[in-house]
Amino acid sequence: MDSPPEPELLSLNTATVREKWSLRQMIEGCARHRIRGISPWRDKLAEMGVKEAAKAIRDNGLTVTGLCRGGMFPAADRKARRAAIDDNLRAIDDAATLEAKCLVLVSGGLPPGSKDLAGARGMVRDGVGEILDHASSAGVPLAIEPLHPMYCADRACVNTLAQALDLCDELNRNGSGALGVAVDVYHVWWDPLLRAQIERAGDKRLLAFHICDWLVPTADLLTDRGMMGDGIIDLPLLRSWMEQAGYHGFHEVEILSSRNWWRRDPDEVLATCRMRHRTVC
Repeated sequence: MDSPPEPELLSLNTATVREKWSLRQMIEGCARHRIRGISPWRDKLAEMGVKEAAKAIRDNGLTVTGLCRGGMFPAADRKARRAAIDDNLRAIDDAATLEAKCLVLVSGGLPPGSKDLAGARGMVRDGVGEILDHASSAGVPLAIEPLHPMYCADRACVNTLAQALDLCDELNRNGSGALGVAVDVYHVWWDPLLRAQIERAGDKRLLAFHICDWLVPTADLLTDRGMMGDGIIDLPLLRSWMEQAGYHGFHEVEILSSRNWWRRDPDEVLATCRMRHRTVC
């Protein structure tokens, strides 16, 4: 893809500057750097307050491209599974207050002490199914985000776009867009079926597009993501697949980087995000 992306499609996932800024600072930073989208994490949102955050986001002319995160459904007993459902219902309500484009769902891994992967995936299916009606009533699409297989045990037992779309097919048969997927390049770039699965998703089920880069070598599998252009992911190619499938939404930068970007001045980080989005993506 030769043409650079539109600058107004850039969004900041607040994990990118989470170590040095509050959510209010993140909102003001996005406005200052002319970044039009923001995706808050719930811990920072709770610190600021949902209604106050919603007002600040509106006052600064930002779009909430997603709320991170719901999910984490598998649990060892019924009480813990119920607590997870209740937490997701609260997250849906918060996303609705923020007028978020979607609530991102990270499925959760195996319950402590368990080796039953099929059972964990069944709990994810049941959990998503239980919250879907509430999300639909609230006008909040649910975006299942498959995570790299290295996270299967502890964070997400949904690991490919195909698995996520199978859940969408089962739970939202009419393909209304109430249930779809978040495509995070860090987690799916390696998948030989990726292009076909993006095409399968189509415009109604492609709800979010997260960008960063995969460093070689990677020092930490959770907190050593790269800035766009510093690694080996072919970002223009993946962007072209998304757009050919009908996605024309925001490009959300999500960089967890304990040894590099989290240590820098957040204004430098945002300026770099804006520049790399234009020149690399």
